Amino acid sequence: MLRSVVLGIANRPLVRRLATGGPGRRVALRFVAGEQLDDAIAVIRSLNARGADVSLDHLGENVVDVAQAYAAAATYQAAIDRIEADGLRANVSVKLTQLGLDLPGEHDVDLVDKVVARAAAAGTSVTLDMEDHGYTDATIDACLRLAALYPGKVGVAIQAYLHRTPGDLARLIEADLHVRLCKGAYQEPRAIALRRPARIDAAYASLAVQLLGSDAYAMIATHDHRLIEHAKRQIRALGRTPDSYEFQMLYGVRRELQQELLDEGHRLRVYVPFGSAWYPYLMRRIAERPANVRFFLESLARG
Repeated sequence: MLRSVVLGIANRPLVRRLATGGPGRRVALRFVAGEQLDDAIAVIRSLNARGADVSLDHLGENVVDVAQAYAAAATYQAAIDRIEADGLRANVSVKLTQLGLDLPGEHDVDLVDKVVARAAAAGTSVTLDMEDHGYTDATIDACLRLAALYPGKVGVAIQAYLHRTPGDLARLIEADLHVRLCKGAYQEPRAIALRRPARIDAAYASLAVQLLGSDAYAMIATHDHRLIEHAKRQIRALGRTPDSYEFQMLYGVRRELQQELLDEGHRLRVYVPFGSAWYPYLMRRIAERPANVRFFLESLARG
């Protein structure tokens, strides 16, 4: 319900003006490293010093021209250059529509291949972010193709609320991909996705059992303490070693829980976005938890 309301009003002119003005930008900096690559690199260093790994995301999706797609790919390659040169513990997360999936031709194929090749050469990896349901097949197909070319260097996010996800997960496990399991952040129709939080949680728990019970590298991406404890029980029961899985959380969300996982000896990767196209990302983060809505409104009230 909360997600539906927030995402439903996100593009109203008044909401956008409030959210992108001065107070809104200050709220965004809780969840976004900054607008420049240097800002993101500074955050990576800080998180690495705490013991956390990072997945770096250059914000943007659904680009409308070829120049934007090539600029996004160049930013990712520059980020990988910095990660390698500075010896940082980080990989990158990429959306295919940011690399031109919606454009005529096969620019996205060429560009994502270049980004993954550069990451592999630098000794790091790429996770393909999942977008709304219209891109699920294309994203999974691209990941399977790239994983065959660069074994161990490619992963993909899957969304627990989609009805199709158990079958997708089985296919990804068989291909020995790295899999990021998340609940799902887009407003999807009931015909293809679960909508009630309790049912989404149950689906996530079941998929976590499926993923952790396989040989795939498991990325458990959630801030839900109950689901994290559920995953921990599975990890203990299965005897999974710390190098065979990781927990993932978003930058600026549940910081105390992030530290708790690190203190317990679990591997944690923090998803760190940066860039000027932060508004859609901010709205999805606000929509996820009542605490985020309160934080946003209180920040606006303080000016």
